[in-house]
Amino acid sequence: MKKRNMTCCFTGHRQIPEKDLPRVQRNLEQTIIKLYERGVVYYGTGGALGFDTLAAETVLRLRKNYPKLRLILVLPCKDQTRDWKAEDVAKYEEIRQRADKVVYTGENYTRGCMHERNRHLVKFSSVCVCYQTRNNGGTAYTVHYAQDKGLHIINVV
Repeated sequence: MKKRNMTCCFTGHRQIPEKDLPRVQRNLEQTIIKLYERGVVYYGTGGALGFDTLAAETVLRLRKNYPKLRLILVLPCKDQTRDWKAEDVAKYEEIRQRADKVVYTGENYTRGCMHERNRHLVKFSSVCVCYQTRNNGGTAYTVHYAQDKGLHIINVV
């Protein structure tokens, strides 16, 4: 099996309404387990706040029962957290330390660095698990890009 067929990327909004969080978390977990059972073991996320963080934490938690799971962080730049709150930086650093692989698509923040990161995630995946509730913005762009590239899309709303 080609590595691309064993790889899933995540994309989603930075904000998840508190009332929706338990459902999104449950759907995400069930989706990862189903994909794992079909041979998908590599999971790439972009390290952003919100859904990216939730996805990374879920993969790390599931790794206890599914030891072949691998978390790959594809980060847009080394200074991604420059304007973040201290507690968000701490969570990001913990995830970064526990990831199986970290890839930077750029050195410093630039206008297009998030799109470059998202295209990288899609390029190496066969499945895109998303949390998409609207048809505009970065998540919608990435989902449409993934569809154009032939990825199987699973929305965990």
